[in-house]
Amino acid sequence: MHPRYADVHAAIRSLCEGEDDPIALMATVACELHHSFDHFNWTGFYRVVSPGLLKIGPYQGGHGCLVIPFARGVCGAAAREERTQLVPDVDAFPGHIACASSTRSEIVVPVFDASGALIAVLDVDSDTPDAFDKDDQEALETLMAEVFAKHPA
Repeated sequence: MHPRYADVHAAIRSLCEGEDDPIALMATVACELHHSFDHFNWTGFYRVVSPGLLKIGPYQGGHGCLVIPFARGVCGAAAREERTQLVPDVDAFPGHIACASSTRSEIVVPVFDASGALIAVLDVDSDTPDAFDKDDQEALETLMAEVFAKHPA
C-alpha cells in the first residue's frame, strides 16, 4: 500500500475492529478518508438497493445525487462493470453525472461483501483535475476488501 495511506489505513482498521454493520463501516470509512486528504472534496458510498440501482449512503462533503442507476455516470459504470473507474477529467467521461459542478476528477471503487456480492461503490470526487492515480486505486481497493469482504451483507 502506498505510504500516504498507511496512517489512515491503520486508523480505519482500528476503528472498524469488531464492527459488522455495513452502514456503520461505510460512515466510518467515509469520514476517515475525507478528513485525511485535502483533495477529497466528496467522499462516500452509493449502496446497491435493488438490481441496477444505487442510492446514496454515508458520505462527507456537499450534497450528492440521491439515486444513480447502473446505466449512468461513473458510479453506475463502476457498479455495472464491477471494476474501479479512475477518471482524471470528469468532463471527458461519457454520461458523467454532475452532482457538484466543481468536481474535476473522480475515483469510484466497487465494494463487495464476503460472498462476493456487490453491496456499494465508494465514490471520491476532487475539485482538482487528475487528482487520483494507480496508487490511490490500489490503496482504496485494498481497504474496501479488508473492511467489507470479511462481512456478509
